[in-house]
Amino acid sequence: MPQQAPEQVPPRARASSGAAIAVGWIVTVVFNIALPIVTYDVLADRGVGQVPALLLSGVWPAVEIVFRLLKDRRVDEFGLMVLVFIAVGVISMLAFNSPRLVLVKESAGFGLFGLVLLASLLAPRPLMFYFGRRFATNGDPARIDWWNGLWQYPGFRRSQRMLTVVWGVAVFLTAAVCIALTYLLSVDTMVVITNVVPYVVMAGLVMGTAVYGKRSGERRRQQAVQ
Repeated sequence: MPQQAPEQVPPRARASSGAAIAVGWIVTVVFNIALPIVTYDVLADRGVGQVPALLLSGVWPAVEIVFRLLKDRRVDEFGLMVLVFIAVGVISMLAFNSPRLVLVKESAGFGLFGLVLLASLLAPRPLMFYFGRRFATNGDPARIDWWNGLWQYPGFRRSQRMLTVVWGVAVFLTAAVCIALTYLLSVDTMVVITNVVPYVVMAGLVMGTAVYGKRSGERRRQQAVQ
C-alpha cells in the first residue's frame, strides 16, 4: 500500500510560498516579455537588422533560466525544456535570414510544447504533474514531498491528465494562430504579439488551473470524510 499523503499543504511551506511565487512571476514577465520587446525596439531604432535584433532580444529568457538554475542549484524540467527551445530558435535564426521565418519558428516552438504535453499523456505521469509541482512547491522540499504523495489519489491523477489535455490543446491552437498572423501583420507588431500572447495564454491557464486544483482538492477532502 502506498504511504498516505496529507491533502493539506505543509504549514511551513504554505507560509512562505505566496510571496516567492509572486516574485517568480514578476521575474518571468520582466525577462520574457518586457526586456525582449525593449531590446528589439532599441536595436531596431539604431539600425540593427531585424534578424540580429530578434536574436539578441531572445537572450533574456535564457538569462532568466540560467539564473534560476544557479539560484536553486537543481535541475528544473521546464527550464531545461525552454533552453532546448531557445537553442533551436537560435539555430533557426542563423539558418534562415528572414525575420518572418524566425517568428514562425518561435511560434512553432510554442506549438511543439503543446504537442509534447499531449504526448506526455502516454507517460506514467503527464507533464502537467511536473509543471504543477514547480509552481505549487517553488522548490520547497516539504511541498515537493506533499505534491509527490498526492499521486496516490485517483482523483488527483485524473485531474492532472485532464489539465494536460486542456493545456496541450490551448498551447497548440495559440501557436497556430500566431503563425497565421505572422504572414498577415508587420514584423514589429508580431514581435509584441509573440512575446505577449503566449504568456497571456499561459497566465490564463495558470489561473484556471489554480481554481480547478482548489476545487478538485476540496472534492477529494469531502470524499475522504464520507
